[in-house]
Amino acid sequence: MMNNQHKYELILYWSEKDDSFLVEIPELPGCMADGKTYSEAVENAHVVIDEWIETARSLNRTIPSPKGRLLYA
Repeated sequence: MMNNQHKYELILYWSEKDDSFLVEIPELPGCMADGKTYSEAVENAHVVIDEWIETARSLNRTIPSPKGRLLYA
């Protein structure tokens, strides 16, 4: 079940190499998505977040709580 209410930070950027928008979800290790349009990339990110969480639950792993905006040094 897709949950568009995720509060995880999304880092979205254009990749010339991939000819796509790429999305990283830094709070969920290894969680990334892409799309040919900005909207498609965000939509795909929500699907991948759901799948990441579902997999973590099935493996009894901790699911990080969304922290909102991350600060970088």
